[in-house]
Amino acid sequence: MEGEYQVSDVDQMWALGRSFAETLQAPEVVYLEGDLGAGKTTFVQGVVSALGSEAAVVSPTYTLVEEYVTAGGCVHHLDLYRIQNSDEVEGLALRDRCDNDSILLIEWPERGIGALPFPSWKVSMRYRDPGRTVGVTRR
Repeated sequence: MEGEYQVSDVDQMWALGRSFAETLQAPEVVYLEGDLGAGKTTFVQGVVSALGSEAAVVSPTYTLVEEYVTAGGCVHHLDLYRIQNSDEVEGLALRDRCDNDSILLIEWPERGIGALPFPSWKVSMRYRDPGRTVGVTRR
């Protein structure tokens, strides 16, 4: 699944997330990088759907963490956009979320440097005209 992908719309981003889910096997930590509106949450929607959850996946910008129980394990979707420093990450109980049955999908990981577990994958999204370029790297 490693590589660079050209995505032109929401449906393709969702489908890319579904394809990426096939490579995941708990425990996993995935860093999701990209500007606001780049498609991180849409990508996560595809991942969670492919792992067998019918839950409505929403951005955890205000709740900071959303959890989804799937056939592939418990998915913890974190959004660190509102985190001011890595000390605030401690309040998210990451140690309790990092078990053998968990997949952590972390948006804005650069805001938690030093307090986050090392990623097994990095997914980087960049704007291009039209659409997005998505880089997927195994760490």
